[in-house]
Amino acid sequence: MIPKIDFRKWQNPATKHEFVKELGDAFNYIGFATITNHPFPKELRLQLREVVEKFFALPEEIKLKYHKPEVAGQRGYTPRFKEHAKDQNVPDLKEFYQIGQEIPEDVQDSLQGYYGPNIWPQEIPGFKEITWKVYRTMENIGRELLRAIALYLDLEENYFDDKVLYGESILRLLYYPPLSELGEFPEGAIRAAAHGDINLITLLMGSSAEGLQVLNRENQWIPINAEIDDLAINVGDMLERLTNNRLRSTIHRVVNPPNATEEPRYSFPFFMHPRPEMSLACLPSCITPENPKQYEDITAGEFLEQRLKEIGLK
Repeated sequence: MIPKIDFRKWQNPATKHEFVKELGDAFNYIGFATITNHPFPKELRLQLREVVEKFFALPEEIKLKYHKPEVAGQRGYTPRFKEHAKDQNVPDLKEFYQIGQEIPEDVQDSLQGYYGPNIWPQEIPGFKEITWKVYRTMENIGRELLRAIALYLDLEENYFDDKVLYGESILRLLYYPPLSELGEFPEGAIRAAAHGDINLITLLMGSSAEGLQVLNRENQWIPINAEIDDLAINVGDMLERLTNNRLRSTIHRVVNPPNATEEPRYSFPFFMHPRPEMSLACLPSCITPENPKQYEDITAGEFLEQRLKEIGLK
């Protein structure tokens, strides 16, 4: 079973330590948890679903106006059959739209000008305003979860704060078309092949259809059946690397469920990334004689660049 954790425990000083332990233990054992009673408004989720459905319903020639191969899928639209999981040659059966970090013009920061501009579709009223509000809401929740993780790792609560300030986080708006719309596709292709996420943590708003599965320690695939208003949270490869495998970046996938022939699937993951200069060198406290250092030192930016090439976006 995937642990279900009440976010209100984190907000209450009397139960804060319970939340830290429950989240940390879940990340240590399987790398996944679902969060209830979090501060992501239901109304905002419904607004997001509406504008996303409208975008993906646009004719392909219009969507392709927002496909910019030179930005490696980090902004705007990426058509179906473009991305594949690491070490896989068969593409995933999905298309997506990505929104990335923006630094206000009046902010003095070394990353000012580092991120390219976001790409906003003109055909969907409210798309920019709603998705950007989702981005900032998810970023704020992610920052709180990283504070809990810092405490679990016996670090200062604000350890990650400066490392994720204007970090390279991405909001991905995913559309898995009904299989009947795809025509011919490679044998063995599924909606998303088995993979680990690149980032520190991922926040996933409850998806519109079943299919998400996690590989547990017994090498069994188990379904993630989060309620539509829950957040599914998982560890990414960067956090696994930083903690020298103490926290697990669990392999997961999205299979083609029985109704996939006619039913689409939407989901909205937020990939919480640090600033590109953050070192992912294993934390000294996570290196022991029983668990010697597993990874070479690398920065978050270098690791992201390497992984984008491995999944076919760069």
